Amino acid sequence: MEKMGTQYIGYVGTYTRQSSKGIYRFILDADTGKLTMPEVAAEVGSPTYLAISEDRKFLYSVAQQEKLGGVAAFQIVNAAGELKLLNMEVEEGVPPCHLDVYVDHLVTGNYHEGKVVLYDINHKGKIEPFIDVVEHQGGGPHERQEKPHVHYTALTPNKDYVVVVDLGTDELVTYKIENFELVKVHTLHVKPGSGPRHLTFHPNGKWAYLLTELSSEVMVLDYDQASGSFSEKQTILAKPEDFAGQNDASAIHISPDGRFLYTGNRGDNSLAVFQVDETNGIVELVEFTSTGGEWPRDFCLDPSGNYLVVANQHTGNLVLFSRNQETGKLTQLDSEVKVPEGVCVKFL
Repeated sequence: MEKMGTQYIGYVGTYTRQSSKGIYRFILDADTGKLTMPEVAAEVGSPTYLAISEDRKFLYSVAQQEKLGGVAAFQIVNAAGELKLLNMEVEEGVPPCHLDVYVDHLVTGNYHEGKVVLYDINHKGKIEPFIDVVEHQGGGPHERQEKPHVHYTALTPNKDYVVVVDLGTDELVTYKIENFELVKVHTLHVKPGSGPRHLTFHPNGKWAYLLTELSSEVMVLDYDQASGSFSEKQTILAKPEDFAGQNDASAIHISPDGRFLYTGNRGDNSLAVFQVDETNGIVELVEFTSTGGEWPRDFCLDPSGNYLVVANQHTGNLVLFSRNQETGKLTQLDSEVKVPEGVCVKFL
C-alpha cells in the first residue's frame, strides 16, 4: 500500500466493451470517508483482473488486443500510483480471467479455455513468454459446466504452491512449481454443480474459504501447508434464503485480522458478512447489506480495514462503506463515483 497521509490509492480493472478505457485509479480519503473521481491510469483492452507485486513496484493485468488475449505488465512510477506500460504477452485466443504474481512468477487462469498458464517475470518486472500450460479436463452437472472453467489461480500463503479453482469441474487443484512446470499434487472434489469460483485464505494460513458461484455457498476448508491439500469442514449459504431469483456469487475476501469474512451476490446485489470463529475457522452469518448498485463483481477492504469499496458492474459505480472492526458490519457512506464496467478492485 502507498499511503499519502491517510489517503489510499486504488485501482479498478474493467471490461472495455462499452465506454471503459482500461484501468482506473482512484483515491480513498480515510479521514473524510470519501472517494475521489477515478481517472484512467492505463488504456488497455478489458483488464478484468489485476495483481500488484509484493514490493508494490509493478501492476499486472489481464489484457486483450482484438483477437489476442494475455497479460500486461505496468510499472508503478510514483507515489501517485501512475502506471507505465512495460510489456504485454498476448496470443491468439480469449484472455484469462484471473492472475496472481509472486516475485518472478505470474500465474493466470483462463475461464473459456480451462487453462492455467505460468509465466516468468524478469528482474525489471517484464513478463517473459509463458513457460508452462496445464489444460483441465472434465465437467459437471450444471448447464454452465459443459467443460472446465478455471476461475481463480493464486499462490498459497507460504508461496509453496499454486491453487486453482475450476468452476466447470467442481475442483480445487493444487500445483507445485518444479523445473519450470506446474505439477499437480492434490485435487479436492467439491459438491457437484456448486461451481466454485474464488478462494481466500485466513491470515493464519491454516484455513481457506471457497465461494461457489452456482450454489452461492461458502465452504470452509482446512489447509495442510506441508502437502498443499484441502479438506472440507463446513458449508453455509451465502445468499438470503428467501431470494428467489438467479444469484451468481462473486468475490470473497477476509478482514486483515481474520475475524470477518465477506462475499458478494450478483442478483441479490448484496454483501454477506460472516463472523469467523477464531478457534476453528467456522463461520456464522452476521448480516446482508445492499451494495448500492447492480451486479457487485468485486470489492476490496482498504489497508486500514476501516473501509470497503464495491464495484457494481452493471450500474458502473464504486460505492464506499465504513466497516465496524468489532462487529464486522458495513454502513454505506455518502460517497459513490462512476467507473464503467468495473470488475476488479485493488488497493496499492
